[in-house]
Amino acid sequence: MAILFLLMLGSCIPGGETIVVIATHPKNPKILYVASNDTLYKTRDGGDTWETTSQSFASDRITALAVDPLMTSAIYAGTNGDGVYKSGDAGRTWHPFNSGLREHVMIVGQFAFDPIDQGIAYLASTVGVYRSANRGRDWNEWMEGMKEVHFVVSIVSHPTNRNILYAGTSGGVYKTTRSGKPWKRAIVGMLPENDPTTAMALGVNALAIDPTTPSTVYAGTTQGLFKTINSAESWTRIKEGQLADEFIMGVNIDPTTPNVIYVGHRAGIDKSTDYGQTWTTMNRGLTNLNVRTLVMSSQNSMLLYAGMNRGGLFRSTDGAETWVPVLGNAES
Repeated sequence: MAILFLLMLGSCIPGGETIVVIATHPKNPKILYVASNDTLYKTRDGGDTWETTSQSFASDRITALAVDPLMTSAIYAGTNGDGVYKSGDAGRTWHPFNSGLREHVMIVGQFAFDPIDQGIAYLASTVGVYRSANRGRDWNEWMEGMKEVHFVVSIVSHPTNRNILYAGTSGGVYKTTRSGKPWKRAIVGMLPENDPTTAMALGVNALAIDPTTPSTVYAGTTQGLFKTINSAESWTRIKEGQLADEFIMGVNIDPTTPNVIYVGHRAGIDKSTDYGQTWTTMNRGLTNLNVRTLVMSSQNSMLLYAGMNRGGLFRSTDGAETWVPVLGNAES
């Protein structure tokens, strides 16, 4: 339900270009890949200038993007109805990488990589989780234990323990402690357990693991922000301010100072400097507040990009204190 809602959302809001997904370069903060509803863009100078990449997809919409952490010229693109494409030359040419995927993978939501062996990749989709051990050439379905789930929206891997992954679904969070083995539902504090109606009750759009204390995980959902401090044994809803019941689209933790957290939602961007206890709205410079995606540079935690539904792309270089339009907006 969450993914379907997001696809429709961009078409019903007046304004500028809808930014669907953003992928930062793991080593060069000036390189960025951005997909709108119609176009795949690339910048080499942090958003001052843009080029459109060669795109030969049957699908007209990219829904997920990721740069290979080790082989940074390799880019993965997940689509709406056409599976996975991969570029080996930094976006110039693209080829389908769908071996093992179901014939119709409706929507690919997110990619993740093994922190040790980065040839192992994962994807979340509306037909489940898939795992590849050879950089996307072949995919294997990995849904054991997820019998209640309709859609898998997001997926993240533990920063140091390659066996631990979390998946955000249409019915809460699932966790595995051994890659490739069954998933277990981790919804205590989120949803009632053993209730079949919860399979579509809480879409988890974004997951973020504290890199210094990985037992702490944040989950951005269709009904607010949740936090666990015990590796998803239980969750607590963050009720402070407008985040209590907000539709959360992005969660980013500053890896250098993990007490700093950024959250993007339908009313803009909020920032916490005390591990999520209190929040401050950070919308200065934004001309559209409906955040579709929010990312932080892996090389510079003060550098953030916010993609909007019908509002273009904004950049902040000062930790969200101010924002400037850089793409798909009348002011950019």
